Amino acid sequence: MVSKPDFLSGNGQDHFRPELQVESPEGELHLRFYIPSHQEFALQATGIREVIELSPDRITPIPNASPLLLGTLNLRGRVIWVADLGQFLGEASALNTDRAEISVIAIEEQDTIVGLAVEEIGGMDWLDVQNLMPPTNVPDTMAPFLRGEWSLGAKNNQCLRLLDQMAIVRSARWAG
Repeated sequence: MVSKPDFLSGNGQDHFRPELQVESPEGELHLRFYIPSHQEFALQATGIREVIELSPDRITPIPNASPLLLGTLNLRGRVIWVADLGQFLGEASALNTDRAEISVIAIEEQDTIVGLAVEEIGGMDWLDVQNLMPPTNVPDTMAPFLRGEWSLGAKNNQCLRLLDQMAIVRSARWAG
């Protein structure tokens, strides 16, 4: 008699090891990251094409382009624009590109993909957008790109700001 593999002979009940079961997460999955001024931001994971750590020399500078654009990058055969996200949002401090690797978040909206160079990737987190509050103390240059913010600590006024990737991709700032 030939024995069937376990997954074929199941009795209709799933057997899971309890230690592998994860509590159901609250909210939606987001990527957290920092810009050079050490402000923390988040983007909804569903709009992110990929996160790349790459050598700065893989970004080709474009002469006479806007200073917030670092250049272009070949992403699996597609040429995409890469911006210094901090400067894109109006921050004064530029991203330090004199290092071994730069973190670039490739975001996608319909058929458009752009790269956002950031200081540091913080990780993935489940965040509940129902707890978003209107952004406070936001520079005018940043306001059009924010969906809201979460308060991380009342005593030190830390907040995590949620970016609107559609507003970033569609922005006239790409034209320079």
